[in-house]
Amino acid sequence: MKVSRFVGLFFGLGLAVSAHAAPDPNFHIYLAFGQSNMEGQGDVGSQDKTVDERFQVLWAANNGSCSGKTKGKWATAVPPLAHCQGAKLGPTDYFGRTMVEKTDSKIKVGVIVVAVAGCSIQLFDKDGYANYARSQQSWMTQRINEYGGNPYGRLIEMAKKAQEDGVIKGIIFHQGETDAGDGQWPSKVKKVYDNIIKDLGLGNDVPFLAGEVLRSGSSKGANNNIAKLPQQSKNFYVVSSEGFNQALGDGQNVHFTSQEYRDFGKRYAEKMIEVLGNKLDPVAESSSSEAPSSSSVESSSSVVESSSSVSSSSTTGGIVIPNAVHAVSVGEARFDGDFLQMPVSMAHSGIVSIRLYSVLGTEVANVNRMLSAGTSSVLISRKKVPAGIYMMSVVTASSYITKRIDLSK
Repeated sequence: MKVSRFVGLFFGLGLAVSAHAAPDPNFHIYLAFGQSNMEGQGDVGSQDKTVDERFQVLWAANNGSCSGKTKGKWATAVPPLAHCQGAKLGPTDYFGRTMVEKTDSKIKVGVIVVAVAGCSIQLFDKDGYANYARSQQSWMTQRINEYGGNPYGRLIEMAKKAQEDGVIKGIIFHQGETDAGDGQWPSKVKKVYDNIIKDLGLGNDVPFLAGEVLRSGSSKGANNNIAKLPQQSKNFYVVSSEGFNQALGDGQNVHFTSQEYRDFGKRYAEKMIEVLGNKLDPVAESSSSEAPSSSSVESSSSVVESSSSVSSSSTTGGIVIPNAVHAVSVGEARFDGDFLQMPVSMAHSGIVSIRLYSVLGTEVANVNRMLSAGTSSVLISRKKVPAGIYMMSVVTASSYITKRIDLSK
């Protein structure tokens, strides 16, 4: 059986070769949600308008008056980051700036901000948000409509889109003023967190950082609830508002000043860095971060067809493949953080296609990479590959390998 016929048999199920790039493990994404203090109420100063391009925002609001920002598109994170209707400078601004400043230069930081002034945690309850939204005054429903009428749904929609580009590392949260008198608030927050983790297929170690409210403000009682959040989950942490007593001069005494928002954002970042530790280290990947174009894939396929003229014979995975020259080898695949890592050694540069199949023959993941000669680490998002036993196929222009891998341990 020639290589071309074997490849044709193996892929005869009609499975197409993917031409999508895998998420960049060095693009760290953070979700931010809450009410007015998360929106940001501080005036934007001249120092706030210059932003490192490594800090990006995925705009979550419907198109508004914010120049250069479109829903579902990444943009440099110049404030406002939540929406165009009243949002100004908030804690997410200097959270992201500090994360960029204090992590390796290979790391990019992206944020998604969904926040509605005055809202209860009920607005982020995926089961009960609609009833809550219908009972609100028109000014709030206008803000809610900036997120398609469902802020939680928009947060998840944008987060899934962001997962195509990077890796969600954590969540920051500022809400509770409206619910200061609700003793069930901590468990309601936990429910929202659990839904986020489930809906995005995240791991069981995603940190959730909640900021305190002003300690001298009219909603200071909310801090009693916030202090109880760590009892809900080992992943819950509180970011202190100690020393923030100036309050924005708006008569409400619930909002921070611009400088306090800057300092608060730094506190969020410092806590996130403390919690994540070496999970913030860049992932070394010598392979190209871009997927080959469709024309490259077609070219690769044609090379496989012509490889039958190469005189050689090999046995791998119990299958004899005449006329194959093995110019590729695969080391031990293992989970590392958010990714399955596979060391691939190439005798010559070229396109390699890797596919994983369950024991029932269902494809669970495929990756195509242009690799240089030598050893590279090919990454597959862990959420696509649960623990278990798999068959792996590795195809290059002159090689075809099948290999059983055990990821159940």
